[in-house]
Amino acid sequence: MSIELSDDELMLRYRDGELSAFQELYRRHSRGLYRFLAWRSGRTEWADEVAQETWLAVHHARTRYAAQGSFRSYLFQIGRNRLADMQRQPDVDDCGDASLVQDSAEATALERQQNLALHAAIRLLPSEQKEALVLQHFSGLSIDEIALVVAAPAETVKSRLRYAMRKLREQFKQEETV
Repeated sequence: MSIELSDDELMLRYRDGELSAFQELYRRHSRGLYRFLAWRSGRTEWADEVAQETWLAVHHARTRYAAQGSFRSYLFQIGRNRLADMQRQPDVDDCGDASLVQDSAEATALERQQNLALHAAIRLLPSEQKEALVLQHFSGLSIDEIALVVAAPAETVKSRLRYAMRKLREQFKQEETV
């Protein structure tokens, strides 16, 4: 029976040269990071690029890593900052709308339609509410971790989540009456 190491323990081992520790961190967090970046940017090609830059930044910063807070918050904050840098570049075209819903052979037409409706409704939320919602529900971050990533108090994050859920409920109630 093996003991599963925490993310911080893995990052400290990677700092000390253990490559398998990095591989485990990547295995644990690459999908969640990618989903967050895809939602945040709305463009899968940006999510790919920024995710790679984020992991590269983790690699370069490994010798300076100190276990303060959660590794996942640290990772997502790097990704968020890298994406913001990319979006500020003058040659970045912000008019694309990539489809983030991937069809699967098993999904029914109704499930696809519901997923599309949910994604469309989430896209209509104000960016701060959308970001908090995606970080919690799609990336699995806690309120405190989200607060670290977005640099806002935990109570503010809770308010953003509450308002986001309220708006989503209202939107779906309106669709039901149409």
